[in-house]
Amino acid sequence: MKVVILAGGLPSVIIEQDEKVPKPMAEIGGHPILWHIMKQYSTFGYQDFIICAGYKIEMIKDYFMNYYIYQSDITIDLQNNDITLHKKRTEDWNVTVLNTGLHSSIPERIKMIQGYLADEPFIVSYGDCVSDINIDELVTFHKKHGKIATYSVARPIGRSEILPIDTDGQFMQSTDINIADSAWVNACNMVFEPEIFNYLKEAHMEKDMLHILLQHRQALPYKHKGFWSPMETIRDKTLLEEMWNNNQAVWKIWKD
Repeated sequence: MKVVILAGGLPSVIIEQDEKVPKPMAEIGGHPILWHIMKQYSTFGYQDFIICAGYKIEMIKDYFMNYYIYQSDITIDLQNNDITLHKKRTEDWNVTVLNTGLHSSIPERIKMIQGYLADEPFIVSYGDCVSDINIDELVTFHKKHGKIATYSVARPIGRSEILPIDTDGQFMQSTDINIADSAWVNACNMVFEPEIFNYLKEAHMEKDMLHILLQHRQALPYKHKGFWSPMETIRDKTLLEEMWNNNQAVWKIWKD
């Protein structure tokens, strides 16, 4: 099963420098948040990634093209232009980087990668969130319920948009939402069947895609009660950096 990571869109506003970087390339502990996401998935055995890039796609391409250099110690013979790698470190990943545009919506980005997918389920992850979601449990939940889409939800962290679902995961009118009982937000990880592309024909925005699936009773939420956080603000970045530096990064389920 392939993992699609949404890494396009506008530059990050949390990097205090003139030359902005793509949001997924903003770092936690010296590694792009994109790397953290991929490390989590690879720990569960998912090694095949499709990255939907856009803004400064060349930075993402360069990162993976030179990944083994960035991760290893090197000696450079400047006279002969030779490079010797020490303590070579790399990953058993297959990474496809696609230009899906700067202003494309999530349904539009997913449409663009259809030709790169086999006729099998696939996972979609946002490129700016970390969590300790058990990916095996998420996929098992998806297979068990037989819907076209499973989307992970978590408790809101203060500013996230509340999803219009009841306690059974069914679609509600937004006016019916009881915040105290139904406070769930999108937790950035979804599993789709290939039939999702039939529904994307009607969807123009992420909200359209989710609402269409819910209205057709073709989506169920996977309720994650553990840790989840986007990295959208300097405050988010500072908090995640502190967790990483203090060995409290609960999303770090892999071994060094």
